[in-house]
Amino acid sequence: MTKEAVLHYLPYAPPFLFVDELESIDEEKVSGIYTFKADMPCYQGHFKGRPITPGVLLTEVMAQTGVACLGIYLLREQLGQQLPAVAMTSTQIDFYLPVLPGETVKVQAEKIYFRFGKLKCRVALRNAAGELACEGIIAGMIINNAHE
Repeated sequence: MTKEAVLHYLPYAPPFLFVDELESIDEEKVSGIYTFKADMPCYQGHFKGRPITPGVLLTEVMAQTGVACLGIYLLREQLGQQLPAVAMTSTQIDFYLPVLPGETVKVQAEKIYFRFGKLKCRVALRNAAGELACEGIIAGMIINNAHE
């Protein structure tokens, strides 16, 4: 499955699509890029006069790249025409640096395990300078809807 095909199977659309491009993907890991547009509504009040990207959105970028994209790739042989369902089940994220409006981030995720539809990944998000902004563990369920 190509990187473009993985993105096609993502069950998200703007404004809730947080993967612009996949740099690489294989059975064990994935790397993706996303740019936080400076005019996103979340910046209007987070924080007044000095906006930063909310941690929940940083977590979502890591979940969409790590759990959703990698999960779709791992299920590639079983996917039909329908989009798979993806649900985050747990997160443990540490935040180190702010991500600013307009900044492009890079997410790298590595599979810890994938069994019975549950994918657990170690994730890291780096800012435009290549500095570690946040990292942790994210798990989620990937449900193949092809047989419904």
